[in-house]
Order: sequence, then structure tokens, then C-alpha cells
Amino acid sequence: MTTNKTIAYRDAMARLGAAVTIVTTGTLENPVGFTASAVCSVTDTPPTLLVCLNRQSRSRAAFYEGAAMCVNVLSDVQQNLANHFSSPNTMQKRFDLGAWETMITGAPALVEALVSLDCTISHIVEVGTHSVMFGTVRALCNHITANGLVYFNRTYHSLQHTPKKFLE
Repeated sequence: MTTNKTIAYRDAMARLGAAVTIVTTGTLENPVGFTASAVCSVTDTPPTLLVCLNRQSRSRAAFYEGAAMCVNVLSDVQQNLANHFSSPNTMQKRFDLGAWETMITGAPALVEALVSLDCTISHIVEVGTHSVMFGTVRALCNHITANGLVYFNRTYHSLQHTPKKFLE
């Protein structure tokens, strides 16, 4: 049952901007993936991140079956891909868009992603309505010149890439 407190909490969390990602597992022949914004860094030694996945998701079982996941951070020109992966498409149909390859773990990595973080799932913790998956990063690929995509207040927004300026 949804309460007023739950609705207020969801509205508050909508104002917490987050990167938009496609999280994958499986193989190129049998891929599984979903759109997520509940992703964050846990520690850099060893490099570890976490991903939250709704326990009702049809993708959930595949992450328990395999020990790999790839977190693909989307650029601002990939909003259509985020929507495609959050739609009721079949898993195979989801992967018809984009160019996919594998890195170390074998999980599908999006070639055009802003960043791909190829992980081994170290453990999964059940918290309320979600499974929190912890991934140790085994490999990564950066495309440093693309603009970022964030989800804020239930809308997508572009973040302009600004080249780093180094002090001499």
C-alpha cells in the first residue's frame, strides 16, 4: 500500500539527480539488462560500486544466476536507449539497439557508453523492495569527450562535457 509518507519520499528522491545507466548481465547470446539511476561508488580500494534493482524486476533472477554485471553510463544522446531498456520489450529486443561487446566478465558492454564498468558481483543484499548488488570493477572503458545524461525531477537532462584545465 502506498502511503502519503511513501509518496513524499519518492518526490524527495526525484530531486536527487543521478547518472543514467544500463546495467547488464548474461552474454551477447543471452543478454539481460535494465535502465538504472540508483548506482553509486562504494570505494576505490578495491574499486567497488553498488546498483539497486527492484525485487519485482524480471531481470533480477539473471543477476543471481551470474556473477557478472556491466554498468554502462549513458551520454546525453542515448536517452532513447534508456527509454528502450525501461520498456516492456523482450530482453533480446532491448539489445537490438546499440553496439555491444564484452570485456573481462563477458557481460554485455555498450560500445558507445560514456563509461562502461565491467564488474564481478561480490554480494547482494535485500533491502525493502530492492536488491542491492555490489560489484567489484574488473575493467573499465572511458569515452571522455561525450556529454553526460542525468535524471532529475523525473526528466532527463544533459550535462555539458568540460575539458579539464591543468594548473602549471
